[in-house]
Amino acid sequence: MDTRDVSAPDAADLIQLLTPTGQRVDHARFTWRHDDAVLVDHLRTMVLARRFDSEATALQRKGELGLWVPMLGQEAAQVGSGAAVGPHDMVFPSYREHAVAMMMGVDPVTMLGTFRGTTMVDWDSQALRFHLYSFVIGTQALHAVGYAMGLQRDGLVGNDDPDANGAVVVYFGDGATSQGDVNEALVFASSYATPTVFFVQNNQWAISEPIALQSRIPLYQRASGFGIPAVRVDGNDVLAVQAVTEWAMNRARSGEGPTFIEAFTYRMGAHTTSDDPTKYRRREEEQAWRAKDPVARLTLYLLGQGAIDKAWLDALDAEADAFGVRIREGCLALPVPKLEDLWAHTYATLPDALVAQRADQLAYEASFEEA
Repeated sequence: MDTRDVSAPDAADLIQLLTPTGQRVDHARFTWRHDDAVLVDHLRTMVLARRFDSEATALQRKGELGLWVPMLGQEAAQVGSGAAVGPHDMVFPSYREHAVAMMMGVDPVTMLGTFRGTTMVDWDSQALRFHLYSFVIGTQALHAVGYAMGLQRDGLVGNDDPDANGAVVVYFGDGATSQGDVNEALVFASSYATPTVFFVQNNQWAISEPIALQSRIPLYQRASGFGIPAVRVDGNDVLAVQAVTEWAMNRARSGEGPTFIEAFTYRMGAHTTSDDPTKYRRREEEQAWRAKDPVARLTLYLLGQGAIDKAWLDALDAEADAFGVRIREGCLALPVPKLEDLWAHTYATLPDALVAQRADQLAYEASFEEA
């Protein structure tokens, strides 16, 4: 049996601009083109996203949420890529892109409604340009490519005016690359040269299955079989992630077709709150990845640059505490849905059969109140 560790990145293939110790490094193809003020804002977003994630996890443990999908450790992959989204772009998430959702304007409390069971997915995906969370693994890849084909047909790709062009970025995990929907999406994206960026957050584990059992080669190399350019980036390096995603999104908008990005990162927590990662992975592995923490490395760099100081970090801690209070109180204040609302978003004009069904159900509900 072949026992190669395909999860271990070849340093020559891994795009990195900021080391785990907070040191800037150069790369032959990609360069960070922004100033440190942008990184200060990225650090704030990453810290608040991590706080939201920890608060939601705690709420689930207290029985206030039915389930939660942690993103701990993947903040740089999400914030770096989210920062590359332009005003005419569309984002198709899976179910773990909480930081991206926050960057696109989704209220975190609104996100909790889905996991509390008080609503389905209750944000305006068209206005925010952030599609619904996709809980069926890989389905969003086909949705994304279809939307990208629509952009092509609407003449919103490849224009001389770059401000008039749009593209699509779709997120999924390493496990989703084994799904038929994702592979079909890659076929269509390649065949029609759609403006699609496939952003794979390779967090090493598809629930309890390691990446070595999912692929005999690094994930980004799979894209070559579809004729799609691909890169592997240090997913814990927010500078490198943004630089790579900006390049890929610009390719898509200009009409050069799709790109496949593998963000090499790590899921530091459980797959979901119903999962126990201690059953299938070693403590030594987790400790090794904690040394590569995306928040810690960016903090080290900005402190070294003098872009932030202890006072700034203390103020951010205070902001995060207040944010945590809003999350907890907002979750408990989410309105309990009414039975009659179940029929409100089915048809523009409710068919007679559903009108009768609604009447029967409401009468049944009312019988308990009478009793």
